[in-house]
Parts: sequence; C-alpha cells; structure tokens
Amino acid sequence: MTTLLWFKRDLRLADHPALHRALRFAAPFALYIVEPEYWRLDDSSGRQWAFLRESLADLRRDLQGRGSDLVIRQGDAVEVLAAVQAETGFGRIVSHEETGNGWTFARDKRVAAWARKAGVVWDELPQSGVVRRLDTRDRWAAQRNRFMAQDPLPAPEALPPVPVDPGPLPKLDLPDDCPGRQTGGRRAAEALLASFLQERGQTYRRAMSSPLEGADACSRLSPHLAVGTLSVREAVQATAAAQRARRGTRDGWLGSLKSFQSRLAWRDHFMQKLEDEPAIEWEQMHAGCRGLRPAEPDADNLAAWCEGRTGVPFVDACMRSLNATGWLNFRMRSMLMSFAAYHLWLDWRAPGLHLARMFTDYEPGIHWSQVQMQSGTTGINTPRIYNPVKQGHDQDPEGVFTRRWVPELAEVPDKVLQEPWRWERAGTLDYPAPIVDVAEAAREARSRIWSLRGDARFRAESQRVVTKHASRKDGSGHFVDDRAPRRKPRKTSPDQLKLDL
Repeated sequence: MTTLLWFKRDLRLADHPALHRALRFAAPFALYIVEPEYWRLDDSSGRQWAFLRESLADLRRDLQGRGSDLVIRQGDAVEVLAAVQAETGFGRIVSHEETGNGWTFARDKRVAAWARKAGVVWDELPQSGVVRRLDTRDRWAAQRNRFMAQDPLPAPEALPPVPVDPGPLPKLDLPDDCPGRQTGGRRAAEALLASFLQERGQTYRRAMSSPLEGADACSRLSPHLAVGTLSVREAVQATAAAQRARRGTRDGWLGSLKSFQSRLAWRDHFMQKLEDEPAIEWEQMHAGCRGLRPAEPDADNLAAWCEGRTGVPFVDACMRSLNATGWLNFRMRSMLMSFAAYHLWLDWRAPGLHLARMFTDYEPGIHWSQVQMQSGTTGINTPRIYNPVKQGHDQDPEGVFTRRWVPELAEVPDKVLQEPWRWERAGTLDYPAPIVDVAEAAREARSRIWSLRGDARFRAESQRVVTKHASRKDGSGHFVDDRAPRRKPRKTSPDQLKLDL
C-alpha cells in the first residue's frame, strides 16, 4: 500500500518533517493540488500564483534530480484525492499542519471527513513553532524555542519514482500585474538567505523602517517562508550560526541579527493567534469593537487608498510601491492600515483584503492579526495612529522614495513635499488634494477609540483576549503589549519570547 505526501505550504525537500515521516512507510509519492476555487478568493491574486508556480517548478526539478517527481493535479482537493486514491490505492496521507485562511481550514475539514470514510490515515505534522490545539499561551515561547533548536532535517539523496503520470504544471488565467515581484523557488530562497546573512543584513536594525533602504537591508524571505521554500527553522539556525561567527564584533551585525531572530519569533507568535481563533479573519478579535466602524466602507475613499491617490504623498507612495512590487517594509504596511482604519475610518476587512492581494508574501496568520492590531480592534494593544506626514519626513527625509512613486511631485521642495497643499504652486500640480484632513481625522479617531476603551465591559472582554492571545513574560501569565513603547530591558528567562518591535 502506497503513502501520499501532500505538499501544501512547504515546497522544499530540506527540513521537511512530513517527508521524513512519509519515508517510514511504503512507496511514498508526492502530490500537489492546484485548487482553482482558492485562486478565485478575495484574498488571492495573480502575483501570488506566479510566485507559487515558480516554486512548484523548482520543487519538481529537485524531486526529479532524486529519481522521483511531483504529481500535480488540478481541482477540488477531495475529488482529486479520491481519484488518486482509486488509481494508486494509497492508505495514508502525510502532510504538514496548515495555518491558512478560513477556506483552507474548511477544505482540510472536508479532507479529514473523506479520509475517515475512505479508511485513509492522515498524519499531520508541525513545521514551525505554531502549536495545534494549544491549551494555554503560558510557556508557549519555550515550546516554540525547543522546536527551533532541533537540527533541521536533511533533504533525502534519493526518492522512489511516482506510480502515476506526474501531469503538467497548469497555467491559470490570473494576470501577474506586479512588474517588481520577487522570484519564487528554493534556489531564490537560499540565495536571499545567504546574501542577507553575509552582506545585506548588516544595517537591518537601522534600515528596516525605511521603505527605500529596507528593500535591500531586509531579508526579503517572507514570500519564501509563506509558501515554504525555506523553513523558519532553517532561517533561525542559519542566523544563529552567523551570530556565533560574529560574536565579539561591534560593526552592527549582532544587533541586526538579534532583531531578525526576534522577528522570526514574532512570525510564529502572530500565526498562533489565527491557529487558536480562525474567526479573527472575519470577526473583530475584541467583541466590543464590533460595529465600531460602518460595515460598508466609503467606496470612494477605499478606492483612492487602494490606488494610491489619497492626496497624502507618503501614503500614496507606499501604496503604489506595494502595488507594483508586492512587498513593503513592516512599518509602512502598518502605516497604510492605520491610515485606512483611523484617518479614513474604514472597517478593517475591506482594506485588509486589498493588502492581502497585493502582498506576494501574504501569510493569513500574520496578516489578519496585524490588520486588526493596526485598526485597534484587538482591544489589548496600544492604539497606534501613524502620522503619515511625520512618517514621510522621518523615513524619507530627502524625498527619494516619495518622488520615485509619486512623480507628480517631482518639483515640490523637500520642506513641503509631504504636505504639497501648503506649497504656493499647489494649484499647478497634477495631484489630488487630500481626501481627509490628516490632523483632524486623527484627533477624531483617537477620541472614538479611547472613549470605547473606558467601558468596564470592554475591559472584561480585553482580559479574555489577553488570556487567549497575548504574549507572556517568563511564563507568569503577565501580558506583554506587542505595541507598547519600548522600555529598558530587564533580566529575563532565556525561554522568554523577545518581540523586538
């Protein structure tokens, strides 16, 4: 009886626990299912499919180089699995646990029901620090760190041939409208990791907040971690090796690598929230925030925000850059969502869907947790209302990034570049007036958010959210605000998850 290895968001052979598990059984073969219904969802896009397709082609080459192949089928997962099971007689499926969106969660439940009825065993294994059926967040960090400390599993040197026709890699009718998109595949991931740890990452801690410098100084591994061409554990351990090699130096590397490790831990921390509560993809995390904003967003303001024509230069530059490249540094992602939620007072779901489609590295667990955090609907994090004018001055003081993406402002002096409506020649610009008064909108949003938080029932619900989702300190159950101002660190347990935000 054969064994099916179901590839999902784990498109690699190295450090692949499910692959090593499958090799313990008879005649394992690998399958990937292209699901057209998934690619019609509101949070999927052509740029994501193009990146994934390149990654599948790279995985197929790696399997072929080991005497095997990747069986690729297109259609509904249950129907495909039933057809392949009838053709091969497999009695076991092995895969990794997937923390995806609500659609993939529902699909997995349908697959589980089919497998039980068909008498097929389905083994699901973790591939990151995310823990399924977690009973408490206390000591979660220690559990995650133990997983990351285990040696990455080597890629097998040889694999058995597949028992069926592998099939072609399909082409879906999805335009890849992203000229600056990153390239998919294991080889691209390995090259990025090496260049980051050896060259590009030295200024990471200082440059990550800049949309201009961050494009080079950040690792750019996020889309590869999202589809699994590289495992988080591989990144953690390669970074740890670089830290050991540079111990005792004072050239900026150690601080940057420490910050990068923190963000790898941060990744699992936020994905755990969606694993624990899948509904946060479509419902406010804090019940008291339901109905906070109009359910139907202002269509004109939403369109202006999505297209980068709000009349606020730094907001528009960041959005246009994202739309064209599929990537933006974390601070600017936060600012875009904050502007939509606070200044434009848009319900978080519609802007969140646009960003999901634009991000080549869309990771539902991180994305929806962050969208809610930046919209003030978690009820436990300190609200952060970014001032886009100040952010423009701070992160783009010479206006290079702003003028690159908003060329209509090429002649505007630096002093008023982020507020071109103050320029004496503003009337001559082919650029819209701001759709909102930035300062007044921020004041109004701040008043609404803080008046809501003063209610006793709101505070009671906040405690529930803390218990279920919040960071812990030293396993004591003490909440660590993921967005609180940074304070001087105190001596802590080595097991503490350090979110260096």
